[in-house]
Amino acid sequence: MSHRHTNAEERRMKLWNKYKVTSIPSLVFVDAATGKVVCRNGLLVVRDDPTGLEFPWGPKPFAEVVEGPLLRNNMQTTESSALQGSYVGVYFSAHWCPPCRSLTRVLVESYRKVKESGQKFEIVFVSADRSEDSFTQYFSEMPWLAVPYSDEARRSRLNRLYGIQGIPTLILLDAEGHMITRQGRVEVLNDPDCRLFPWHPRPVLELSESNAVQLHEGPCLVLFVDAEEEGELEPAKELIQPIAEKLMVKYKAKEEESPLLFFVAGEDDMSDSLRDYTNLPEAAPLLTILDMSARAKYVRDVEEITPAVVEQFVTDFLAEKLKPEPI
Repeated sequence: MSHRHTNAEERRMKLWNKYKVTSIPSLVFVDAATGKVVCRNGLLVVRDDPTGLEFPWGPKPFAEVVEGPLLRNNMQTTESSALQGSYVGVYFSAHWCPPCRSLTRVLVESYRKVKESGQKFEIVFVSADRSEDSFTQYFSEMPWLAVPYSDEARRSRLNRLYGIQGIPTLILLDAEGHMITRQGRVEVLNDPDCRLFPWHPRPVLELSESNAVQLHEGPCLVLFVDAEEEGELEPAKELIQPIAEKLMVKYKAKEEESPLLFFVAGEDDMSDSLRDYTNLPEAAPLLTILDMSARAKYVRDVEEITPAVVEQFVTDFLAEKLKPEPI
């Protein structure tokens, strides 16, 4: 493989990671002056606005995009203004999708627990069903609100607003309509008692079957440690947490998502599967950065992992000073 081809492939993967592209075709609109994303779901924009009347297609407030009547499953309507002052989950789902149906069953219980705790919380279902009959059947299982199936334009605008590329997706918003997390699905599955509601992003996650999907959303630092019992991962989390928090704060100030997610992993089937899949050594502790979409890994195998070692590893990765190994 030529050096020129290698560089072109690296640039392509950087763009995929930067814009969180998970499938093709994908069209992302960017402000050339600032480099900020204007719209992640450009294909829907082109379909919905072929003459460019809404150009430059910048993001609009949730309250403006969702504005209009919302349905209850008894087909009574409520105005979207009733959402003001509440946490809101925007739920993109469909009956034909088995993972969606599984999540809905869990989400119904989470919704009831949060409501019973006295918190102001509402969910808006944005259907991707293939017929109104299917929508009606599926929505009958849900105790929350929905955008009417017939309002295809509003459903499409909400998909565009959040750059939805797959379902199920649960977006959590605060009382002002600002996004808390795109990872509502993972949070609901990881926190069935809703103790961490409204699920603000945590700097470091413990790797589990339910959140392993996030490994495919961009580069992830994973610290493997020799831990089998609950609670034994805490020292590892405390070691890397300040570095993860620092990165989150830096990119939040720039109104950008952090370029790196942070995980700790103990000794269990999930960790073993990840090591096998990425062909990692059995050493523990083991500091790695895994980039699944680029099929690349970076490994720092040292006797002692200190905060300084982790910070330098992260700094070198972000500065593109590390040489990747193939996964």
